[in-house]
Amino acid sequence: MTETPPGRTLRVATYNVHRCRGLDGRTRPDRIAAVLAQVDADIVALQEVVGAGQDGGGHAEEIGAALAMGWAMAPARRLRGRLFGNVVLSRFPIRQHLQYDLTWKTCEPRCLQRTDLDVHGHTLHLYNVHLGTAYLERQYQAERLAGLVGDRRVAGTKVVLGDFNEWMKGLTTTLLSDRLKSIDLRSHLQRRRTYPGFFPILHLDHIYYAGRVEVQKLDLPRSRMALVASDHLPLVADLRIRF
Repeated sequence: MTETPPGRTLRVATYNVHRCRGLDGRTRPDRIAAVLAQVDADIVALQEVVGAGQDGGGHAEEIGAALAMGWAMAPARRLRGRLFGNVVLSRFPIRQHLQYDLTWKTCEPRCLQRTDLDVHGHTLHLYNVHLGTAYLERQYQAERLAGLVGDRRVAGTKVVLGDFNEWMKGLTTTLLSDRLKSIDLRSHLQRRRTYPGFFPILHLDHIYYAGRVEVQKLDLPRSRMALVASDHLPLVADLRIRF
C-alpha cells in the first residue's frame, strides 16, 4: 500500500500494546509486530510503548525494524528507567514530529503526539493520544486536545486516533465532534468493543478526522494472536483521502 497516490486509500490503525505484555503474562514485542504485520497498515498509532533505556533499545525500535517502518516516539514518562509513551509507525516520511503535554495535576503523565507525514508530496497531520482514566482529568485533556487539533494555523487533512478511555459519549466525544468527524463504529462493525482483548466489553479506541476523507472500511482483527497479544485489539480503518 506504500505506492498509494493522492485520492487513494490509506490504511491506518490504533493499538494500545500494553507494554507488549499479553494476556498470557508474556512480554513479546515480536508478537505485537506479527499482529501488525497481519493488519498491514500504512500508518499505526501505538500507545503504552516501552522505549529505549540505558541498557539499549526498546520495543518501539524492535517493532519498527520488524515491520520495516519508520517511527517516532513521544515519551510521556519513564518506566523503570525506560521511555514510555506513544509511538507512530509510518511507511511514509515523517516531515515533523511534535509533542504536547496533557498531564493533569498529580495524575499519570500523558501526552499528545503529532506527526506530519509526507504522503506523496501532501501533508497528513496525524494525532496520537492516550487520555487518562479519571473524569476530571479527561475533562481537562479533552479541552486541551480539542484546542490543539482545532488550531486553524495547522491546515490540511487531520486524523486523530488513540485510546480515549471513554466508553460512553462524554466531553471528549462532544468537543472533538464539534471540530472533527467521528467514525461511527456502529455503521461498520457488528463487534465494536476493543477492551479487554480476549473478551472485549468496552469501546475505548476511537478515530476522528477532518478534511476530504471517506471511510471505506473498518476492521477489528480478532485472530488468535491478536486476542492475547495485548489487553486491547487493534482498530483498523481504510480511509480514502483527497488532499
